[in-house]
Amino acid sequence: MPSQTNEEPLREQELRQAALELFARKGYHNTKISEVVKAAGVSQGTFYWYFDGKEQMAIRLVENGRDKLVEVIEQGYRKHAGSVDDMVNSSANLLTNLFAFANENRNLMAFLLIKGQGADPKVRSAVSEVWIAFEEAFKKNVLRAIELGMLPQFTDVSLRVNILVSLITGVLTKWLFGPLHDVDYEPVYTASQIAEETARFEFRGLLG
Repeated sequence: MPSQTNEEPLREQELRQAALELFARKGYHNTKISEVVKAAGVSQGTFYWYFDGKEQMAIRLVENGRDKLVEVIEQGYRKHAGSVDDMVNSSANLLTNLFAFANENRNLMAFLLIKGQGADPKVRSAVSEVWIAFEEAFKKNVLRAIELGMLPQFTDVSLRVNILVSLITGVLTKWLFGPLHDVDYEPVYTASQIAEETARFEFRGLLG
């Protein structure tokens, strides 16, 4: 394991950032380790000091992204009961934070939402685990709202949450990358604007 110096974590971070950008733009299979180390400005030996190979690096990137996404959602967990307007506003705030995070981490999101689907089986499995955890985090929030009496007692919570998450990830993908899945696409709306519209649509569906 690397010794704890200020320089070495920086090198690892530079490798991660370089890899994410290449994965987002070229895809996993079309990215070579030699390209990653060149983009990071380090030697190939430095790469292997931190990672066993490209697959391990990609899985670590995905797992780290999963933890950060879930953390963003958990920050918006419902703590107290409130009105319908309060629910819509709280959801809009949660989604604003989520969309802002996604915009600040465009390369990560491009890999998770688009490019990661063509990776090796272990990497694809890690990407799938991200969206399973993402959906579970939203399910906990919905269950908490039901517990507080802010939403009706559904018999098909998992199905409704699946539809909700499909809505959010679909909006997120189109908002971030446009119809052509362009990493350099500039969103037409701000994170708060798209979040507010998505939240209003969300609760029309949840409340029937």
